[in-house]
Amino acid sequence: MTAALPRPGHEDDRPAAADRLLVRRPGPRELRPGRTHRRRRTLEISLAAAVPLLLVLLWQLAADRSWLDARIYPAPSTILADGWDRALAGELWPDVGATLRRVLAGYAAGTVAGYLLGLLMGSLSLVRAALEPLLDALYVVPKLALLPVFLNMFGLGEGPQVALVATTVFFFVWISTMAAVLAIPSGHRDAGQVFGAGPWQMFRHVLLPASLPAVLVGARIAAGVAVLVIVASEQIAATDGLGHLIFDSRALFQNDVMFVGIVCVAVLGVLFSELVRLAGRFLTPWAPRDRGRPRS
Repeated sequence: MTAALPRPGHEDDRPAAADRLLVRRPGPRELRPGRTHRRRRTLEISLAAAVPLLLVLLWQLAADRSWLDARIYPAPSTILADGWDRALAGELWPDVGATLRRVLAGYAAGTVAGYLLGLLMGSLSLVRAALEPLLDALYVVPKLALLPVFLNMFGLGEGPQVALVATTVFFFVWISTMAAVLAIPSGHRDAGQVFGAGPWQMFRHVLLPASLPAVLVGARIAAGVAVLVIVASEQIAATDGLGHLIFDSRALFQNDVMFVGIVCVAVLGVLFSELVRLAGRFLTPWAPRDRGRPRS
């Protein structure tokens, strides 16, 4: 809130517009910051829950009024009932477990490899000059195009799925790590050298804390992409998993089962991404909260 006040010494005169002072009075955000933050947070959570709920209700209404073909787009209540029955019967968990196992294995391998190579390339210019053009060329190759290569290398089974997820995650983490290391101010390295820090101390006290927030942003993006890739991969070369469930149900015209698989993939992706975000907040308490998300 702003108010125009006359300059001192002009109280009795009618001050000119150019002589007025604009004084901003403290608003609720400054007077009651805790209450304002809670109200804002409550509003954000309410909107985040209300928009999907409204869309689901509209979908349910459209199905009840036969605005949609229920054989192609089953009502949300039908999908929920089918998913619940499958969960109680134990028919859903093997596919969820297979997808989760592949994602975790590939994500762990890709994250470790991407971080180590990004750290090395960000620290050593000769290694960066030798490997960056090759990795840039491989980065633009659609990862699903590499699945036949992995099938030839590992045969049928878990190997191609895990390798595909690991390759996808690797590039996101590698780019984030290398960019984060290159962005570290040279003064930080100089300070470490002045204090006689060895390679391990330089990594532990300079490179790691300075680069980890940006690396975790890349790791969080990679978490969502890993779920996308594994679903497409399971549709092509797997006999179980959520991707196989979705496309197999579509082929058998079991659209309710297909939507159950889609919902499971969405829940799995959200939980995995949030888990990485929480891990980032725990590992980097010095970093701004919710990096990668606009701050309100």
